[in-house]
This record gives sequence, C-alpha cells and structure tokens, in this order.
Amino acid sequence: MVAVVREIWKIRPRAKVDFWTDKKYYKNARKITVENGMDVEIKKVAAGKLRRYANFGFIDYLKHFDIILHNIADFFRLIGGFFQSFFRLIAHRPDAIFLKGGYVCLPVGMAARLLRIPYVIHDSDATPGLANRLLSKKAAKIATGMPLSYYSYPEDRAEWTGIPISEEFKPVSEHKQKMLKKELGFDAEKRLVLATGGSLGAEDINLTMREILPELLQKTSVMLVAGRERYPEMMDLKEYEKWEDGSLQSNFRMVEFSSEMWKLFGAADVVISRAGASTMTELSAMAKPVVMVPNEELPGRHQVKNAKAYEKANAAVVVSDSKMMKKPSLLLDAVLTLLRSPRERDKLSANLHGFTKENAAESLANMVISVAKEK
Repeated sequence: MVAVVREIWKIRPRAKVDFWTDKKYYKNARKITVENGMDVEIKKVAAGKLRRYANFGFIDYLKHFDIILHNIADFFRLIGGFFQSFFRLIAHRPDAIFLKGGYVCLPVGMAARLLRIPYVIHDSDATPGLANRLLSKKAAKIATGMPLSYYSYPEDRAEWTGIPISEEFKPVSEHKQKMLKKELGFDAEKRLVLATGGSLGAEDINLTMREILPELLQKTSVMLVAGRERYPEMMDLKEYEKWEDGSLQSNFRMVEFSSEMWKLFGAADVVISRAGASTMTELSAMAKPVVMVPNEELPGRHQVKNAKAYEKANAAVVVSDSKMMKKPSLLLDAVLTLLRSPRERDKLSANLHGFTKENAAESLANMVISVAKEK
C-alpha cells in the first residue's frame, strides 16, 4: 500500500489519500505510515469475515458452535461497516477507491457501488478471495498479482500488474548481505536462516522452530520473527539469545516483527515463510531461496495454490504444514539440504526472481488515477 501511495504522489503530488482499515490492523497501519513519513489519514472501518475452513464439513461447524456465533456477530459488523462507509463516502466523495483485498474491503466496496464511486480491486493470490469475487462484478478495473491465466476475470477490465512492494526490496550483493548480518548482530561469515510467519506470526512455524532450533543452531545462525500476536508465547526461546554490552553473543535472535523486513531478508541465506502473496513477492524481488510452509486451513486454500505455482516452477521448496507438525524434522531436513547446496539455492533464487513483475506499484497508481479521470 505504501508503494502505491508513493507512486500516486509522484504523479499527483497534491492528491489527498485516506487509508481505511479494520481495528485489528489499525496500529500497524499507523506505525507503518509514521515510519515512512506519510501524511495519510487513517480511519477504522467495522468489518467482519466469514470463517470458513478447508478441512471443515457441516458437522464440524456444529461441533464448533463458537465459529457460528463469531460469523453471526461479524455479519452485523459487516452491516455496520457498510453504513459507516456509506455516510463517510457521501461526506468525502473520493474520485476513486483502491481495494487491496480482504474482508475489510467488502463493506467499503458495497457502499461505493451503491454511490457509483469507481473502485479498483487487486488480487494478490493465485485464487481470488470471496470479497474480491463479489466486488469484481462492478469494479472499474481489476489488477492481479499473478498472470491472468490464473483467474476468470474479464480481460477487458483485468490487468496483470504484479504485487506492489517497497523499492527497498531488491537483490543485495554478497558484501551488502554481510553488512546486514553484522547490523543484526550476527557473524557476517556464518550462514543465516530466517523464519517468519508475518507481522502477526504463524503458530505452526513457531512451534516447529522450537523443536528443531537446538539442532539447527549447531549448523547455522537463526533469526525468528515470532509475530506480534505469538511473541509472548515464545519467550522461552530467549534462553538461546545472549547479549553482552549491547552485542549479540549467540547465533540466535528472536523479534516480534520488523518494519524493515528487507534488511532481514537481505541478510538471510535461507528463508522459512508462509506462502502469502505479498511476502512471496518481496522474497521474489530479493531473489531469496525459500522453504515455504503454506497455511492449509485458509478459505479457498489460496496459500496452498500459491505454493504449488512456485513449486511447479522449481522456485521454492514446499513443506506441508500438517506433515511438518507431525514430523518437525521435515522442516529441518529441507533447510539443511539447502544450506549444504549453494547451487540449489542459486537455482531456486533465480527461478523465484522470475516471478517478479517490475513496476507493479507504478502500474497500480496509474490504474487508480485513470479510473478517477474517467469518473
């Protein structure tokens, strides 16, 4: 989002930009915009998601009645978010709206449709989410993160733009990689494995890292991005992290999250990650070898489908989440195999970098501006 706003301001320096998000991501949004020096007004929107699980049948939902109750509550949040968005849009009447995807976009898009305010949607994953499938019918333009062959959108309104990321995400030289390792406190000459589940964290990756960490630390340095929601439950791993006079004395470090993930990715020799579209785009742009652990429980199994696309192109190593939880050594073996094979790391990196779509943020900015002009 930051990258697209920057590009809009390059083309239209006086453009006013508001950013709407739900309560859950409000603090993250404020932090990111402040750190990037962006004069953007951030507002909360009531929103609710439909909790659907790939491995659940009708009986499973009855057994977990709390899920049904959450869905009912979120339905009313969705209705509230619609009216909230409707009256805000009447008051401000924007020239165009950019909807990045996700359930928070649905009430805004529904209100925009009723008020005939043009909007652009963006699909990051190989499989469109429910919100975008509903909003695509009246979208002025549809941008996709993957080639159009992955989607069934009408070609006259759809365009493969790629996924916008900050300009900092780009390949680093060997010298720069060593400098970044030192900046993070690690031995510049030792290989580094970075494990991340995103800003909120991935419980299964964290728990598996807890199991394999002692053996992994015998072979390499390790950095774990535990996530803001999961960090407190992983504090026992701090026993592996030793500091003295402000300097890291061990080959392990754990953080909640970093607003400069490009530095962490740049320092790493191997990255363990979920298969979220934005993270994979950042890793693709930086040409990093990745061991991918897709979340298998998300609706539509979009991370699994993302992972299959990369695996088919020999652009990443994929480890099944469910199998990994039963046998943590699967993740350990995948990482150690890559660490032992520079040639395999180089091949994966090159193939993953081939998924990079240049100038995605610029393309999206131009799309949003063109829609505003056509209004």
